Amino acid sequence: MRREDDESAQAEDEEAGEVVEIPFEDMIDLHGFLPQDVAAIVRDYLNDAYAAGFAEVRIVHGRGIGALRELVRKMLSQDSRVARFGDAPFDRGGNGATLARFRR
Repeated sequence: MRREDDESAQAEDEEAGEVVEIPFEDMIDLHGFLPQDVAAIVRDYLNDAYAAGFAEVRIVHGRGIGALRELVRKMLSQDSRVARFGDAPFDRGGNGATLARFRR
């Protein structure tokens, strides 16, 4: 099968409602999610990341006007599993991403 055929089949599967598996990582990028869905997505992500045993996660929210950063940090401040959080280093997103460290 040629590459074009593979891409066409994948597009048809996605249109048919097929679930696409995405590897679970210690980073989530909130770009592209609807603002009204972000709180539930972050909550579920934190639950899964903690259960997976991650010591630290990076939540990419973008720089923008700071609304997502504020929401993410409010959630982190209220989560008893989170020991600390703050801006990511410059090379990992700077103030467009938040690093959160879990208690163990």
